[in-house]
Amino acid sequence: MSSKFKVPHTFTIVFIIIIICAIATWIVPGGEFARKTVIVDGIERTVVDADKFQKVDRIPQTWQIFTAFFKGFVKTAHIIAFIFMIGGAFWILNQTNAINIGISAFLKSTYKLQEKKVLKKIGINNIIMILIIILFSLFGAIFGMSEETIAFIIIFVPLSISMGYDSVVGVLICYVAAHVGFAGAMFNPFTIGIAQGLSGLPAFSGLEYRFFCWLILTVIAIVFTLLYASKVKKNPKKSFMYEYDHYWRDKAINIEQAQEVQKSTLSTWVVYIFLSIVLIVCAIKFPYTEISIGSKTSSMLILPVIATFFAVFSFFAVRKSVHSFILMLLLLTVIMLVIGVLGYEWYVMEIAGLFLAMGVLSGFAYNFKLDSIIRHFLEGCKDILTAAIVVGLAGGIIIILEDGKIVDTILYAISRSMSGSGSEGAVGAMYFIQTLLNIIIPSSSAKAALTIPMMAEFSDIIHVSRQLTVLAFQLGDGFTNMATPTSGVLLGVLGAAKIPYTQWLKFILPFIIVLIIIGFLLLLPPLYFPFKGF
Repeated sequence: MSSKFKVPHTFTIVFIIIIICAIATWIVPGGEFARKTVIVDGIERTVVDADKFQKVDRIPQTWQIFTAFFKGFVKTAHIIAFIFMIGGAFWILNQTNAINIGISAFLKSTYKLQEKKVLKKIGINNIIMILIIILFSLFGAIFGMSEETIAFIIIFVPLSISMGYDSVVGVLICYVAAHVGFAGAMFNPFTIGIAQGLSGLPAFSGLEYRFFCWLILTVIAIVFTLLYASKVKKNPKKSFMYEYDHYWRDKAINIEQAQEVQKSTLSTWVVYIFLSIVLIVCAIKFPYTEISIGSKTSSMLILPVIATFFAVFSFFAVRKSVHSFILMLLLLTVIMLVIGVLGYEWYVMEIAGLFLAMGVLSGFAYNFKLDSIIRHFLEGCKDILTAAIVVGLAGGIIIILEDGKIVDTILYAISRSMSGSGSEGAVGAMYFIQTLLNIIIPSSSAKAALTIPMMAEFSDIIHVSRQLTVLAFQLGDGFTNMATPTSGVLLGVLGAAKIPYTQWLKFILPFIIVLIIIGFLLLLPPLYFPFKGF
């Protein structure tokens, strides 16, 4: 009697991968590169010395598969804390019902727009998805948005469900869009900035051809998303998540039955006045903000503009309803996130603090007591607990390989395998090696430090532009991020969207294969044509 195959839990998959890596430490010889310190854009970075590799005793991993979990939690603690703080903050926000009412109002207004013939023919939903994809692709291309997408998943998945799609579409328009932009980036400091610095190239040179690559990849992401969304809209049962999206469909019913908007209370006015004063003080103290995009920096009156915008428009929002003010607070948070990243070098700690402040202030504006806010925050942490745990578990994979002393051996063997091939073959080899390495080393900056010093020297030997080597690294770094189980960001996104890893892999793998092929084709033109910077 045949039984239906049961898809393993994500924890099971991660544990199996850790065991496989532990077995590899018994088979693969140990080895280490010597390390040296270099200065890249004024920052000290430790990189491998490509000419100094030596064999060392491997350290077979046995019971360490269990301690790897602990070390994995330590290694990814920043992402785990980020997930908890984001989950708790948005749970507080959700208890005010502001997002439900906001989505409901947004959908009603978009349906009215469909009365216009031109928009009806194109489809207002298609226009919305295209604009969101372009925006997040630009975020990935300009400042390397990655971890930040976890926060937006909690907004875009309910929106996608309410528009008649599924949770996968919510992830596509936000997370996947950002990572496609990340791969085809023009100014991404975590890939291009570090790799060009390690290669001795001018910062963010080769912009024109990179913009072309970004455009091609973003168009492909748009077409793929619209085709899948259309299929789900026509027949919801064709969704990869049809059997799993009950949670979000129930939430969509709540959106349709959104409560009547409530009038602001004294607490709402207090929060509005408090925030307005804080923003005005910040605007006076820091009138100019240095916005860095690529190698260019511009001084702008950002904070005074934001303070004025918030004080004026939030005044009318408070007069309208408490929900309108909370949505203004959410908008302010998103704007400050972008300004913080571009102007003040914010990372996950500052962004997590920003969203936590948003959640707490939303609670106070809605007249929640402090005990209620804390209780809602803890409920949000509980809701997203699985996502946080799986991120820590996945961090144990690279720990096993590093502690077993076989990461550098794998890297050394791969670099030697490239010799003897022509320029096309060598570029293709560098690209596919970066793509494969990304499965076990999802951190772009860490991978750049490990591979670029060797790849840059190798490209000189085979007379291939170092700029092309950086492009091969950049493209190879981006695509498999959307599938690798070692990526804490991916697992955090899937946890927030409540998408099982196996379902996601089944869905995204064909798209990633297409992107990998397109990426290889984009590497060929610079071999034959003198593009600027190449």
